[in-house]
Parts: sequence; C-alpha cells; structure tokens
Amino acid sequence: MKQLCVFFFFLTLSLQAQFQVNGIVKESTTNKPLPFATITTTDGINSISDVDGKFSIVTPIPFTAFDISYIGFTKARITLEKNKNYYVVMLSQKTDDLNEVVVPDENPALAIIRKAIENKDNNNPQKKLYSFEFKSYNKLIVSANPDSIDGRIDSVFVQKSSGDQFSKIDSSEYKFKDIVRQQHLFQTEKVSQYQFANSTLKETILGTKMAGFKQPVYEIIAFNLQSFSIYDSRYELFETKYNSPIANDALKDYNYKLLDSLIIDGRNTYMIYFKNKKKRRASGLEGVLYIDQNNFAVAKAVMRIKGVLDISGIHNFKYIPSEKLWFPTDKTFKIVKGKNDDDIKILGGTIQFDGDVENDFKERKKTASDFTYLLSQTNNFEIQYNIPIQIKKSAVTIEIKDDAINKPEAFWDTYRKDSLDSRSKKTYLALDSISIKKRIESRLRFGRKIINGYLPIGKFDLDLRKLFSYNNYEGFRLGIGGTTNERFSKNFKVEGYTAYGTKDDDFKYNLGIAARVGKFTNSWIGVSYTDDLREIASTVFAIDKKPFKIYDPRPINISTFYNYVTWKTFIETKIIPKTESLWELSRTAVEPQFNYIFNLNGKLYPNYVMTTAMVSLRWNPFSDYMQTPTGRIEVEKRFPKFTFQYTQSLPKIWQNDFEFSKIDFKTEYEKKYLNGQKTSLLFEAGYSFGAIPLTHLYNTSPNNITKETIIQRITFSGKNSFETMFFNEFFSSQYAYFQFKHGFSRVTLFKKIKPSLVIVSRVAWGNLQNPEQHIGLDYKTLNKGYFESGIELNQIYKGLGLGGFYRYGPNQLSKFQDNIAVKISFVLNIGI
Repeated sequence: MKQLCVFFFFLTLSLQAQFQVNGIVKESTTNKPLPFATITTTDGINSISDVDGKFSIVTPIPFTAFDISYIGFTKARITLEKNKNYYVVMLSQKTDDLNEVVVPDENPALAIIRKAIENKDNNNPQKKLYSFEFKSYNKLIVSANPDSIDGRIDSVFVQKSSGDQFSKIDSSEYKFKDIVRQQHLFQTEKVSQYQFANSTLKETILGTKMAGFKQPVYEIIAFNLQSFSIYDSRYELFETKYNSPIANDALKDYNYKLLDSLIIDGRNTYMIYFKNKKKRRASGLEGVLYIDQNNFAVAKAVMRIKGVLDISGIHNFKYIPSEKLWFPTDKTFKIVKGKNDDDIKILGGTIQFDGDVENDFKERKKTASDFTYLLSQTNNFEIQYNIPIQIKKSAVTIEIKDDAINKPEAFWDTYRKDSLDSRSKKTYLALDSISIKKRIESRLRFGRKIINGYLPIGKFDLDLRKLFSYNNYEGFRLGIGGTTNERFSKNFKVEGYTAYGTKDDDFKYNLGIAARVGKFTNSWIGVSYTDDLREIASTVFAIDKKPFKIYDPRPINISTFYNYVTWKTFIETKIIPKTESLWELSRTAVEPQFNYIFNLNGKLYPNYVMTTAMVSLRWNPFSDYMQTPTGRIEVEKRFPKFTFQYTQSLPKIWQNDFEFSKIDFKTEYEKKYLNGQKTSLLFEAGYSFGAIPLTHLYNTSPNNITKETIIQRITFSGKNSFETMFFNEFFSSQYAYFQFKHGFSRVTLFKKIKPSLVIVSRVAWGNLQNPEQHIGLDYKTLNKGYFESGIELNQIYKGLGLGGFYRYGPNQLSKFQDNIAVKISFVLNIGI
C-alpha cells in the first residue's frame, strides 16, 4: 500500500480559526518522528502528533508557548517566535527507568489493553444501559484550505521543433482558490434522534438539507463513515471493517505502546498507541486509545487508515458519574488524499491521487484540487439514560421523516452548535443556484434510471433491455417495453413489452398491472400475462432484479428454448425485516421449441401445463436499510446475501399435468479493498423432486459452442457461466455450484492500456434422477463433478478484454485443445 505524509488533526478544529502553528516531533538521537506525542498550549488546548510525528494546532486566539511530552522522553516547552509557524521539536530520551511500567517483564500497554478487553461489556453503553436516547447534529463538507493553494496564473507552453511556444493561460488554480475562499465545494446538514432499546439502535432523521438539492440524495445522508460504537468487535471506517483494537482477539493483530497519561474530563487516562502487526499491511488500522485508569473504559479514540486515502475518525466521550460510564458526545471523520494513480470516487465526485511512491514513482505536480478534503462532524445532546423507550418501525436502521426536507431556518438555528459562517451560507446559495441552472437533480434522476436500464420519457420509463438482442433461435430480437413511473402514479403502475424475432418470425409480449397496498413495506399486488421464450433448464430467481447490460452476449449461441404462456398473480413485499419477497401463483402452458418429449409412466408429453405456487425471498441480514419519503432503500450493502426460492406444483388445479417441488438457494459474498482489489464468492444449489420435465431442471449455465478449433469457439464471456462447458452437455435434477473470483488493481502497461487481472475458479456437482423420462436430447450428468479455472484481462482497451479458461478433472476431454476456451469480455463503466 502507498505511503503519504499529511497533516492529521486529532481535535475538532474550527474552519474559521485565525491562529495556527504547525510542526513535527522527532527523537533527537535517531531523528525519527515520534507519533502521537502530546501537545498542550499555555491556554490548556490539547492535541497530539499524527503517525508521522506531525502536528497542527489551530485556535481562535493566539497563544505564547506549547509543551511537548512523550513517555520515556524529557518534556520540552517551545516558546513561539515572531513570524514563525513551523517548529521542529527534538525530544531527548530519559536516562532513568520509566515509572510507568506496572507489570514486570511485560509491555505495560498489553496489561492495560487486557483490562480494557476484560471490562468492555461493563463499559459499553449498549451493554450496560438497557436504553438511551439522544439527538445529534451533523455537518458534512467537502472543501479545501485556500491558504494551502498557490493560486498562480500560469502560462502553458507546448514543445515544438522550433522551441517552446506559448499555448494558453492556465488559471485553474487561481479560480479554484477563489471559489474555496468564498464557499465549500459541497455541504449537507442533518439533525437526528437516536434511540436504543432491546439491543436495537435506530436513527430517525428529523431534518436534513443538502446544498444544491431540494430533495437530498439519501444515499449520501446514510453514508456510514465510522462505527457508532468503539466497542464493536469489527470497527468500521469508510465502509471497510477492521478487527477492533479491543476485540477479544485483538492482541494477535496489533502491537501496543504506552505513550503518555492525560487528564480527560477530570479523570486520569492512559494513551495507548496501537498498530497492525503486519508491517506490509499499510492499509491496516492504527491510532490511539485513551483508557480510563480506574475502570479501563475508552475515554477517547483516534482511528486512522493511511493508504490510497488518508482517513481518520475521532470519538470523544463524556464521563457520567451517576452511571459510572463514558458516553459518546461527538465524533469527527476526515478524508484527505493519499497516494494512488487511480481515481477514487467520494460522494459521486472523482478525486485523482498520486501514484505509487514505493516503486520509482515520480511525483506529479500538485494541482489545486489535491488539497480537497472531506470533513464530517457530529455533536450529541439531550442525552437520556435508562428511560422507557418504544422504538417504532425497528425493521429499518434509519428513517427519514416525511417533513425532514422542509424544515424552516428556525429549526436549524435551534439545533446547530454554532451558527453558519459566511462560507457555509454562501455554499447553500451558490450550489442551489448552480443546481437549478445546470438541472443537476433532473440529470441525477436521469442517470439513476439509465444505470438501472431505463430511459425516462415523461411518465413512462423505457426498458433499454427490450430494444435489441440476438440468439440462435430467434435471430435478431427487436422490441419495445417499459413501465410507468412515479410521475404517472406512486400507487399504480402498468408495465409490458412486445418483441419480434427475425429468425422464428414470431411476436412475444407481456402486460401487467400492479397497485401498491403498503407504503412502509413497499408492498405491491398485481397480475400479468406473458407469451415469450426462455432458455431450457435455466435457473431463475424471481426476486432478483436483472442487472442492466447494454447487450447480454451469452444468448448468442443458444438454440434450445421453450415457449411459455403464463397467467400470473403476485404479491411483492418487504414486510419481513431485511428481506424482499415475491409470492406468486401462476398457470403456464409450455411448448418446447426443440426435439423433446417428456415420458411420464408411459404417457408422452410434447407440451404440458404447469400450475404452481412459488415464493422467492432474498435476505440481507448484514445490510442496513433506510426508510425515505419515497420508499425503502438498502444503504449499507453488506455480505453475505442469501436468496431462497421454493416452487410447488398444484395438482388438479387449472389442468396442471405434473406433481413436483423445487428448492433453490444462492448465497453471495463480496469484499472490496481500498486499493481497488475485489474478492467475490458465489454458491448456488438446487434440488427438485417429482415429475419435472427437462425444460425446468438445471443446466449450470454453460457458455461454450461445439466447434472444431479454439478460434472457432471464441465468443463473449458470461458473468457466472462455465466457459468451457458446451451448451446442453449436462443436465441435473440436483446440483451445487461454487465460484471464486479475485480481481486485482488495474495495471498501466501503456498510456491507454490498463488491464485488470481477474483469476477465476468454478466447480459444480450434479445428479439426474429418472433420466429415461427425457427423450430427444443427448446429455451427461455431473455426478463426477466439473472443474474449470482461468484468468481474465478485463478493460484492456476501451472496455474490451480477453479471458482464457481450462477444463480439468473427471470430465476433462481427451483432446487438450477441447478443454480450452477463449472469451472476449466487455466492461462499460457508467459513472453518475
């Protein structure tokens, strides 16, 4: 991971502060920086140096001197000099033995941390108190310090054979400095009520406003920057979880060092520095815990990640004598730029980072935007403990009141800790004006629709998936379809499509209507009619929302479809906490469009009727949800996720021909890393029993065509397909499938060649009961297992990539070349 030295503030600083002193603390003998040294001004203002020994003290009034202390070193007092604001402080190590060692022959910090871990349940407000309630005010800004920006107007020259020639005037830094001197780049505020009871914590947002938006972007409001509790076993910072420095097993992951002692809220505390033991793990969590010397509770915490982003989170607490407890009073979160040559997006904006300084990196010239930072500050007040609390609608973690976006200015004046300064006031005025002029809200709505595969046209959203596709049975499939949107009605919708195949010369269509019967649960009841085609033995989870692709290449080579004519009634709801479910009753007439007959006890079925009841349910137990005035959204998408589906035929109802049951299950896991890497795991399984035709069994998604040479078999890759498995090669009535993917960061080979390497492994097992029932296709079973591995080089050039896969194991083919599949990939990045 990359390294960077930046100023890191450990106390909440006023943006309008007029007096600032910067410096660095070093050891006099080795000249090495001393991290987390204690700095105290003559006016009693405390701060600490960062992990690089650097410090910055900002106060509203001048001070004359400050003290630097560090355990094991002689304390130093620095008197300020006129016209000097940067000080290099050298501390000398004490020659006498340290009195702070409390356990002989052991690091004293370890003894303190053990006590903190041992007593954490008794010190954790969510464990010790049976209830609490408080309000909080949060302000988040994206801004820059104008004094850090040069602000020059430069001349740009281009190199030619005759010498450098003037090209243009570059005033970007001057303009940027002028903007941030007057206003912030982005700003949002919110007032919330937090309630805790029966192990449930809920945030109810009473008021919220966002510069440039009449209706705030709710995902930004719910953005989880840092853990609510410092006592969580997995501490979260900027949507990444780390083992907590006071988790039960923390000592195996962290080194600890006793830095100093400090008085907080009238109580003595130890300053304990912690850092991940893995030296190469530059993105690991590190920081300082202030541990109460009496009850070993956390009185303050400073958490930091230093890598592609320099991220810090500070938690402050107040001691409550009546409860013998430290309760959180405020927290601060800050992001500044780290070192990286890829773009990283924060709140929808792109920030460019420097490249790798550890591998012969030549640092580029800093631009004005390099000084941009994100700062979030939260203050808690009106705190109450152990009172009767009834949490309403506890199924959601965050709820936004319907009137939260329309609060008058008097509401904000009541809850703001400090009145808005001139920069903040101008931010609202300027961004609101820019938003109206550039139609930002309507463009954002348009972008969200496009990303989800719809083109909004008035009261109708055109489904872009229905416009064009190709497969080996229909040929070119041309169509049109979509659904009415919220401008038509928030309580009713009509949807449908029609399509025409140029090769089979036939029309397909769908029409459905639905009505909303529950706002909080987003429950809909509806009916639909469909006459269309579907790939045989394909596994479809009805609750899954089909991801939008401009074009899905996998069906190009599929020839075996069945026609289905379905009447369906359904209920879609989120009434069960952290779930989405679809309950469906349908009658389907099936006609295979290939040579197939189902033989059931000697009776032959070239086509058949299936009447079924089905429930499809997706459960995201680790995700958090927000209830907004426009509906419920998943704001914290965490893994694993689980999908379950059960289908049961209904004998003797609406001419149903067969009795059968199907159980399908899927779980997904995904982990993203700050350096751009990503690991994905997928497990699927299905079990069917009873009289069920081949059309509705399982094929484990093959994606290889039967041709003589590797070159002839080159086609587009699927997302979770077996690239070396031939179409219709295997069928199963029970199956299990596992996929592993790990994507590495993009590597720059040339200016426009930046591939992303992905390694892939897949394995499947299956079994087919009563194979004699299926007449017309030659196929095999997967009872010996199927194995495939490969690599993908995605986004080599303008989204195009190339992959290679190899088939091995019991189902390996005799010819070496037949086990190889070469696939083309295409990735389209859409950023809104």
